Amino acid sequence: MIGKRIFDVVLSFVLLVILFLPICILWIVTSISFQSNGFFLQTRIGQHGKPFTIYKYKTLFESSQKTSKWGAFLRKTKIDELPQLINILKGNMSFVGPRPDVPGYYDILEGENRKILKLKPGITSEAALKYISEEQLLASQENPKQYNDQVIFPDKIKMNLYYYHTRSFLVDLKILLKTIQKLV
Repeated sequence: MIGKRIFDVVLSFVLLVILFLPICILWIVTSISFQSNGFFLQTRIGQHGKPFTIYKYKTLFESSQKTSKWGAFLRKTKIDELPQLINILKGNMSFVGPRPDVPGYYDILEGENRKILKLKPGITSEAALKYISEEQLLASQENPKQYNDQVIFPDKIKMNLYYYHTRSFLVDLKILLKTIQKLV
């Protein structure tokens, strides 16, 4: 979908230009808050199962895996995802597509479910909107990993597979508008 890539490049470039100063200020504040580089880099599984490095603002202390008030604010508002505009510009991600996961999930899918790997991962999707409060949902479970593996992840697969079969520019625009509405 050449049109989707053009849309992604133009919009991510425009947003990076417009938001350059706020992105830099957020990086400085985050670096001060965590007394280290304010960017969080992590390997995620991308299109065709290829690993890539995702960019986010740091929200957890590396030593304790606990968050600060600033980190909690960044997560709650989803501002921690802003550096992913760089991933979109680089071609690792798209605005709309399945959220990229850590190794051990999408990369081990089999059969029909592997079609999800044909999609470029995105900042938002119907599954991401449904599970926008996934962290709180998992925190309320007795066994969060088991709940994720048996309930949430299979539901995300189902939703992302549906997106794979029904995707279009209009569908992407609707998802983007829903995302903006939900965040505002």
